[in-house]
Amino acid sequence: MKNKRKSAHIYILILSSVVCISCKGQNKTGLPKGNIKSETKKIVTSTGPNNTTRNIIQDRKGNIWIAAYDGIFRYDGKSFTNITSKVSSARFFSVLEDRKGNLWFGSIGSGVFLYDGKSFKNFTTREGLAGNDVACIYEDKKGNIWFGTGSGASRYDGKSFRNFTTKDGLSDNDVNSIIEDKTGKFWFGTWGYASVYDGKTFTTITNNDGKPFTKVRSIIEDKKGNIWLGGGGGLWRYDGTTFTQFTRNSVGYVYEDRKGNIWTSSERDNGEVWTLSRYDEKSLSNKKPTVTEIMSGGNGLFEIVEASDGSIWIGASDGVYRYDGKTVKRL
Repeated sequence: MKNKRKSAHIYILILSSVVCISCKGQNKTGLPKGNIKSETKKIVTSTGPNNTTRNIIQDRKGNIWIAAYDGIFRYDGKSFTNITSKVSSARFFSVLEDRKGNLWFGSIGSGVFLYDGKSFKNFTTREGLAGNDVACIYEDKKGNIWFGTGSGASRYDGKSFRNFTTKDGLSDNDVNSIIEDKTGKFWFGTWGYASVYDGKTFTTITNNDGKPFTKVRSIIEDKKGNIWLGGGGGLWRYDGTTFTQFTRNSVGYVYEDRKGNIWTSSERDNGEVWTLSRYDEKSLSNKKPTVTEIMSGGNGLFEIVEASDGSIWIGASDGVYRYDGKTVKRL
């Protein structure tokens, strides 16, 4: 994990657990190998997490799921429930709902937890994961589950894991983001260089000047098929031919809402100030697109997601915030 795990600086990405990083010897699972633990008593509160929140999603039933350092929280529209309070004391970093409705929770040092709504199953390096710190979780078009870790990337087909590391051509084992584009190629954002995998070979991505993209923390594909990369080199868009830079500020996360607007969490002044910004979809082709600053401050800002009611949820170093189009409120 290089110096990320040692530094308290918000800028540093502390990767989660499981299939994506192999923390040698660090399997703080609390569960025997291959064991399934039934759901126990949960803690219901009126407020969300009070600690660093790295990932947020909304499931098919409309529930909001939050991966935070003080647990996995579910918000049903009325109250928050800490789902993992009696299951694991791990700090959680990533969450995914797969096509079957199962939920995957990536942690720091304790691998990944599979939750079917009733019970949990824990996977760590003992089951074949690349590592126990999982920064991101992604499901591809075939239904394989990918995990980005500090020890490489892992692909799980439901039976076994296939790991990808620098030995396979990955530029760096610290993987922050994984997506599959419309052509079937996989894009990997790492703390080294960003790269593309065509199923056989990893190719380092370079911009128009031939320079590689470094410290990429977030990659998405928008509705038009453009690829967006956010990281230490700023915010970039790739239209299949040309890369266009939108900001030089370090970008943590990139998100596209239903209207096609691009949202980013970014930092400046050496991480002293973090900003949530919205790039207006209608102006993205302009030389100077319209950018609206929604919120800023000293707290780190991370994952961004739009809920079904149109509100924007933001993970931060002190919990969760929601923007209703007018005001930002901490939950």
